[in-house]
Amino acid sequence: MVFMDARYEAFAMADPVFYDAMHSTSTAGESFAIAARPLPEGWRRYEQDDWFVFQPERTHAREQGWKIHASAALDVGEKVLEAVWDYCTAKGIGFKFLRSRAALSARVSKYAPRGYAGKLVTIYPASDQECEAILTELGAILDGTPNPYILSDLRWGEGPLFVRYGAFTNRYVVNDKGDVVPAIAAPDGTMVPDRRDPVFYTPPWVELPDFLQPAMAARQAVTVTDLPYAIDRVIHFSNGGGIYVATDNRTGERVVLKEGRPHAGLDSDGNDAVRRVEHEHAVLTRLAGIPGVPRVHDLFGVGEHKFLAMEFVEGDVLSKALVMKYPLIDAKATPEDYAAFTAWATDVHAKVAATIHAIHERGLVYGDLHLFNVIVTEDGVVRLLDFEVATEIDSGVRAGLGNQGFAPPYGTTGVEADEYSLACLRLALFLPMTNLLWLHRAKARHFAAIAAECFPVDRAFLDAGADVISPDTYETPPVLDPDDWPGLRDSLAKAILATATPERDDRLFPGDPEQFAIGGLGLANGAAGVLYALHATGAGRHEQYEEWLRSRALNPPGGTRPGLYDGLHGTAHVLEVLGHRQPALDVLAICLGEDWESLGPDLATGLSGVALNLLDAAERTGEPGLRDAGLRAADLVAAHALADDGTATLSGGTNPYAGLMRGRSGQALALLAAFDATGDAGFLDAAARALRGDLRCAAVRDNGSMEIDEGWRTMPYLDVGGAGLGIALNAYLARAHDDEFAAAIPRIELASSSRMYILPGLFSGRAGIAHWLALRDRNDPRVRRHIADLAWHALPYGGGLSFPGTALLRLSSDLATGTAGVLLAAGSALHEEPVGLPLLPVPTIPAPPGAVHQR
Repeated sequence: MVFMDARYEAFAMADPVFYDAMHSTSTAGESFAIAARPLPEGWRRYEQDDWFVFQPERTHAREQGWKIHASAALDVGEKVLEAVWDYCTAKGIGFKFLRSRAALSARVSKYAPRGYAGKLVTIYPASDQECEAILTELGAILDGTPNPYILSDLRWGEGPLFVRYGAFTNRYVVNDKGDVVPAIAAPDGTMVPDRRDPVFYTPPWVELPDFLQPAMAARQAVTVTDLPYAIDRVIHFSNGGGIYVATDNRTGERVVLKEGRPHAGLDSDGNDAVRRVEHEHAVLTRLAGIPGVPRVHDLFGVGEHKFLAMEFVEGDVLSKALVMKYPLIDAKATPEDYAAFTAWATDVHAKVAATIHAIHERGLVYGDLHLFNVIVTEDGVVRLLDFEVATEIDSGVRAGLGNQGFAPPYGTTGVEADEYSLACLRLALFLPMTNLLWLHRAKARHFAAIAAECFPVDRAFLDAGADVISPDTYETPPVLDPDDWPGLRDSLAKAILATATPERDDRLFPGDPEQFAIGGLGLANGAAGVLYALHATGAGRHEQYEEWLRSRALNPPGGTRPGLYDGLHGTAHVLEVLGHRQPALDVLAICLGEDWESLGPDLATGLSGVALNLLDAAERTGEPGLRDAGLRAADLVAAHALADDGTATLSGGTNPYAGLMRGRSGQALALLAAFDATGDAGFLDAAARALRGDLRCAAVRDNGSMEIDEGWRTMPYLDVGGAGLGIALNAYLARAHDDEFAAAIPRIELASSSRMYILPGLFSGRAGIAHWLALRDRNDPRVRRHIADLAWHALPYGGGLSFPGTALLRLSSDLATGTAGVLLAAGSALHEEPVGLPLLPVPTIPAPPGAVHQR
């Protein structure tokens, strides 16, 4: 189902409709007052993402070294900034700080990414000696200021200053997984990743200076070895602290330890994790004896952290239990399977409701019901988790934290808040997409109708939920009619164009938060992909938006990626397709001027995409230099494929990804393009080897379907799943027969025949499934059904229909996750001239056995 991801929670905080960054003009909020203070003569000020940067004009910052961070509790942020400003401007030391209180609030919230959480200020010493002086002098000024601990750094004394070794300037390198990440230089000049993990780390060649030895000793002095509990494993980390399974050394009993970090993990009421852990201890004590409420064991401190020890319940969180039983993701599920699931789901709801009503009888509101806060045991016992936001029934207080898919409207408090969440649970057990209800409450009645169509559940059970969620709203459910392609296309295009923001420099269309990391130009998440989808499906050309893309591509901001789907190669391709040849060639020249040969081998960000684009550009323009560079890229991809040791059987984690965008399937497509361009059978051999590598990572499920295996789940989708593998296998089989490849196709098609896909998007959702099947057969009835069922996710926007992005928290217009991808997928089946993903072949006729070449 939809797994919780702190990145999406953080970007959802910025805007109620779209994912956005806290530094955007529309979301940043009022800047810290000190940002407007006049600078001393000889200083310059500029903006960089979340930051205001202040630099003496006559100094040159080091490229890397020991740098200082300052953190601050939310209510003392201005005080810390004033002290830093006064000190650094007097000493001529460059620094930067977050733009606003809202940005600081996001950095100390529960769902802030732990690698940089808490950082308010960065100071750039010119030398190690200056670093020591700053820590000593500024540290004395700020000593005792309340602050959250910065997990990636060493703390200086007891104050808000922290230090770590890292990059001062923006330099990048491709890491082992093929991602472009910030970099520092090793002594031999080699660029290596600048690690920003939530744990202190120094590169192997860097020695800890003497003045930091006491800080290291203080860090190492805090241990858990003297606790009466032995930590066995980690369940979860958030910015507020960890949740662990532990053993009570005194009794041997297994328990859960919940950690609270001071001044960190703030909720919307400003409560930090320590306060919530203390509150949860009091709540559990008060609720003792209620079936479904875990027993409390202990509350204790370690350093500044608080820990709550409570009963460990063996079982699965409801989100996982639901996935394991859910028949809509099994194309071969029987009526008996649906009946058994329905009985289980209604029983779970009844038990959860009984527990919550018992809590009400003790005078409390639970306040945080969702699929991740319920445990279900094998024998059907239900337990609630996470009581840290429980409130008094008559307090009139709304919970300071909440899952969007279950959170009641603002102003709903007391028993009514829990009843709202129980109403959402009625729908989520059968259609776990209730995140959308925050965006459009009326969708509840559509969900009830869908669930009633698919499951043998009493319609009154579902309507009881919809009546609470959307009591006075009735509307005609959205329709995506495959028999009305012009109407469908125009509805999607209208919604896309209504989201355009040409006045912004960072993005033209809202999409996945990734656009703020890689830039707003590219195919996957940027303007290029949206404009491509509109043009390819006949939805029109838009001169103003093409100019937005052209002007920014010719002057790309620092950190812009070079790849096909994440950056400038894809942008160049779209400019060429739209008829802007010289700008396209100019952007290609920028790409070729970079160290592109060091990229990873994948299609989305690396050499496979580079090869596809350069070979296509060479064919379009007749430029021999582009062909030579494209074949060089293909040679490098072939070398990667041939170097594969054949040991990986899982995708992701510590293994290379499988699939189209990140894996060897995408590499195979680049190698097949090189084979087409040269006739060199060595490229065909390398493509086959790459595909066998991805097939090793494919699992055959109990129903006979094939999906990519990630160890903890299997994936049917286009980007890192079975559908993407199928596209590459199809392309190979159009050129040569292979028994193993041909046998995999119907298994992948079976995985593409389920009724439910949790996301609608092209890369990781139903749209991509429809696109893959359309490439096989545009008249396949499954394609039309998938297009029609995309209405399950559709929401009204701008007079048309829009779609939510990853995590279903906000709308997206981009190609990878949003409405443009839905438009392209529908067009691949319904448009007069079939369309496909940029630069990906659309083979339709398999080669007969024995043709061309076989390994």
